[in-house]
Amino acid sequence: MVASTDGRERRAANKTEEHSPPSIFWTLMEGRALFELGGFYWLRAFAGRLPKGDGHPVIVLPGFVASDASTGPLRGVLRDLGYPAYGWGLGQNLRFDDQREAEMNDLLASIYAQHGRKVSMVGWSLGGIFARELAKRAPEKVRSVISLGSPIHAHRNISNAKKLYDAINGPPEKYRSEQIARIHEAPPVPTTAIYSKTDGVVAWQGAVQSRESGHERTENIEVPASHFGLGVNPLVVYAIADRLAQKEGEWKPFDHAGVRRLFFRRH
Repeated sequence: MVASTDGRERRAANKTEEHSPPSIFWTLMEGRALFELGGFYWLRAFAGRLPKGDGHPVIVLPGFVASDASTGPLRGVLRDLGYPAYGWGLGQNLRFDDQREAEMNDLLASIYAQHGRKVSMVGWSLGGIFARELAKRAPEKVRSVISLGSPIHAHRNISNAKKLYDAINGPPEKYRSEQIARIHEAPPVPTTAIYSKTDGVVAWQGAVQSRESGHERTENIEVPASHFGLGVNPLVVYAIADRLAQKEGEWKPFDHAGVRRLFFRRH
């Protein structure tokens, strides 16, 4: 169980310029994702007891260097719950440019047109940034956004993946400086940031939404998880199912009361 966030931590979360990547200890502990995956499959038989929604379409975007294979288990659960769940279908998430952005916009537009309903978007790490930016561009097509350990602040030194990303793509500040300066701003739709203080890739302070950059339909949910295990961690899967199950237009913050307070924390 992770300790609750106190006033000092909240102030620290707003000082993104002082952030650094997670400690080497938590990075080395990322191997525990294998146990989270084991827990996912052990609890898979109970997936039918998860909160169910109205079956609207959901797109799940993978993290940096990952592909749809990484989000397959989560999409399988969502389909069992009645959601048409889609991967992004764009291969490995390595390079990002105008063409890749256009392809993601086309994917959202296609699924929206196919179902005639707004689409929820779940993005893991870098995929969460993409989901938020897509929702900013086309909020009329997006029902809600859920990010999983996504570095949603302009101060990019919060991630251990920064050097690799820059080596492949070049520093994005050179060609997307305006977009990066506003990356912390939440899209104008219900937006949930799920994060872990034991994340070994992205510093938790950079994965939370600040009150200044959000609106009345934004929230943060803390879970005990690794970064590589966020997409299969049973607690995360429960939180995603709970958020997607809400009726359209009737969004409420995640309920931390009762037994949930033993596993989830509110920022």
